[in-house]
Amino acid sequence: MTVSRALAELAAEGLVVTRPGAGAFRAEPRRATPPPVDTSWQEIALSAEPAGDQVPRSVDASGVLATLSAPGPGVIELNGGYLPPALQPERALAAALARAGRRPGAWSRPAVDGVPELRAWFAREIGGPGGPLSANDVLITAGGQSALTAALRALAAPGAPVLVESPTYPGMLAVARASGLRPVPVPMDADGVRTDLLADAFRVSGARLFVCQPLFQNPSGAVLAAERRREVLRVARAAGAFVVEDDFARLLGHADAPPLPPTLLADDPDGTVVHVRSLTKATSPSLRVGALAARGPVFDRLRAIQVVDSFFVPGPLQEAALELVGSPAWPRHLRLIAGELTSRRQTVRAALQRELPALAVAGAGQRTALGGYHLWLRLPDGTDEAALTGAALHAGVAVAAGRPYFAAEPPAAHLRLSYASAAGAAELTEGVRRLRTACDELGVPVA
Repeated sequence: MTVSRALAELAAEGLVVTRPGAGAFRAEPRRATPPPVDTSWQEIALSAEPAGDQVPRSVDASGVLATLSAPGPGVIELNGGYLPPALQPERALAAALARAGRRPGAWSRPAVDGVPELRAWFAREIGGPGGPLSANDVLITAGGQSALTAALRALAAPGAPVLVESPTYPGMLAVARASGLRPVPVPMDADGVRTDLLADAFRVSGARLFVCQPLFQNPSGAVLAAERRREVLRVARAAGAFVVEDDFARLLGHADAPPLPPTLLADDPDGTVVHVRSLTKATSPSLRVGALAARGPVFDRLRAIQVVDSFFVPGPLQEAALELVGSPAWPRHLRLIAGELTSRRQTVRAALQRELPALAVAGAGQRTALGGYHLWLRLPDGTDEAALTGAALHAGVAVAAGRPYFAAEPPAAHLRLSYASAAGAAELTEGVRRLRTACDELGVPVA
């Protein structure tokens, strides 16, 4: 397998050619490097200002790239959003993909809405057994980010306002701006979005769309309180607006968490909620399989956007996902990551209390999130986030600055620490120690 992989890489680079039955041979010498292309004209074309009040076309993807880019050698990753290889169900995924690839018709053109059995599985997961969803209300997407993109493009016209939690997931802000939308922040507290301000925001902005993460919100970790769940639906319905429920952390509940509340969609009698779900966070970055769930005419709008953008999700990948979630390995894997995430959360909180007690106290205003994979820390007043994240990287630990999580000016400086991607407890502890080194270097008070 190693030799085959090496030959494939050499062939892809044009250094060798392979001939079936004969072997591999050195390729002809390459031609001289082509002359550089003069692209200076693009600076004018890309920076031309839009007419009127249109939203600029340029998009700041730095907040997304910070969590997608692999850290350099020796750098501890406390800013990632995916499980490390040791926690990914690699053997189960390999077995599922092998079985899926051998299914009759697996490599044929799939239905544009998705494999029916996988749609039915998502319908049960999202709506609950005997709930309001059927397979016909579910559309398979290429992961959660693709589902969010389709939802925002389908539900709001370019230039329109969209209400977002503050703080919120940078990837959603990037999607909104790339779609020409204007994110309008609605503040949160420990119980989730403030519904009194949500009603004001709908009224003042004229928005017809609110995007939220009711469960283990990114980055705050907040869980939307029961009374606010009802109020979000009531306020949105009164405004004639949709709610996009990004349920990214449903499969990341911790071992010590109480039973999770149902989805907003499960309690929605009017078709107000469009639900987004993905398997990626709980499995592998490369299992980009997710779902959009909606009822009523909006489903046709979502379907149209999905078809135009990507036609369909590859059949073998859908079949592999179906094999995985239907196997005995699936509940075992969820129990494994629930226990591991619990242990990692406790390790990081203990390390913060020991090394950076001022930051730990600052973050204690938020209830401990018994799910997800991150902690949201408020920094002491006057702290330069950019300088601190740079100093931390120099000290050998990658952390996420808080600024990209706000649609407007942030009320204070923050850091988001992820405990998902590190190799284990020793790396987590050492990562916090290195962050302490960075704080000491900049004179940030930590005690």
